[in-house]
Amino acid sequence: MHPHIPESPASPPEDDHPRPHSLRELFWAFTWLALQGFGGVLAVVQRELVERRRWMSNEQFVEDWAAAQILPGPNVVNLSIMVGDRYFGLRGALVAVAGMLLLPMLLVVVLAVVYAGFADQPMVAGALRGMGAVAAGLVAGVGCRLAASLRKHPLGPWACGAIATATFVAMSVLRLPLAWVLPVVGGAACALTWRKLAPAGH
Repeated sequence: MHPHIPESPASPPEDDHPRPHSLRELFWAFTWLALQGFGGVLAVVQRELVERRRWMSNEQFVEDWAAAQILPGPNVVNLSIMVGDRYFGLRGALVAVAGMLLLPMLLVVVLAVVYAGFADQPMVAGALRGMGAVAAGLVAGVGCRLAASLRKHPLGPWACGAIATATFVAMSVLRLPLAWVLPVVGGAACALTWRKLAPAGH
């Protein structure tokens, strides 16, 4: 008879998704992600982490992205900290942030120097306006893809759609500050979800 050895409670549960195998892979993944983020950062992040590398599901991405938006600071940097910490702890968080900021910061400094010399050119201004339209299209496309994950939300797709519509109206039509929209609309969504899940916890 062999003695039963209980599993360690500290070991994290297994996930069906792939994961970064090293800190080096994590660093270069976020570096490549950041270097692609010209305007449509959300589109690039979702494609790289969910569709290409499959480090998280659409549902996990929506949850983490929502938390990253609520926290102070750039949301994509907050997300990199969360992903790095999930797989490698504090070291992973620091490496992911370094990958997100190091090379892109150097590139932005170089581009800023170049742009300062050509900012008065009408062709440069027109090109930047064109890139703004592309960025808006990228974000809209990602929003449509992420909307599919709302089918599994506790509130259901109709309630989630109403909350999304209220957020859009508050931000785009009424032009309310984000500091007001997040506590009011976001707080209401959290409260409704809490009430929906409360019976299951008893």
